[in-house]
Amino acid sequence: MNRASLDKRPDEVATMFDDVAPKYDVVNDVLSMGQTRRWRKVVVEAMEVSKGQRVLDLAAGTGTSSEPYADAGIDVVACDFSLGMLKVGKRRRPDINFVAGDATNLPFADNSFDATTISFGLRNVNEPKKALLEMLRVTKPGGRLVIAEFSQPVVPLWRTMYTEYLMRALPAIATKVASNPDAYVYLAESIRAWPDQDHLAAWLQESGWEKVTYRNLTGGIVAVHRAFKAAESTPDNAAAAIAAHKGPVAKLRRNITR
Repeated sequence: MNRASLDKRPDEVATMFDDVAPKYDVVNDVLSMGQTRRWRKVVVEAMEVSKGQRVLDLAAGTGTSSEPYADAGIDVVACDFSLGMLKVGKRRRPDINFVAGDATNLPFADNSFDATTISFGLRNVNEPKKALLEMLRVTKPGGRLVIAEFSQPVVPLWRTMYTEYLMRALPAIATKVASNPDAYVYLAESIRAWPDQDHLAAWLQESGWEKVTYRNLTGGIVAVHRAFKAAESTPDNAAAAIAAHKGPVAKLRRNITR
């Protein structure tokens, strides 16, 4: 698959996010027609974390996705590769621990976090499968991963309408409200090129994650995937999990109820 992110070097993508950082959250609310907050709420519910636990929030940007955990008294680390995003976030929420980091080479020790999450950022990682392995490494045995990402609408007519919006309406709206409209053309292309729900579920299993499930939101425009690290995770266990993956990926489809 020709993913749009392959056309840009990681440093180019980081610079692009630096440019849009000041208005990023506002523009996202406009372009999603206010759905972003609902989607993030589902992610927080799926994480099922509480005080005393430690959360890694990857592609955290300005920290909007990290705020619910911090507000609940949960130790959260907001990690992103865009220094511009991190600077904006630190000014807004100095109480949150912001850390610069590459999702494919995380600056954290093995088994550091009770839960890991990434929202709307995995498709912008140059090597997403490598990132999934890194997330597995830094998550504690028995811990969970929750991913929110744009996906493929499940109804054909809705899928067609959504694609038209992405490639025509979204760039036009971004021109009026965003500081760098070209960045949103890139983001629209990256959404269209991203694998569907079942393919991402398969990637999770292939990376060694267990109990992989997902839930479609807004007709499949967004999918929230959840998976768990084996309670006693070792390289041998991960290899066994990959070897045990058989049958159609569609069998992985189940709703996340929490």
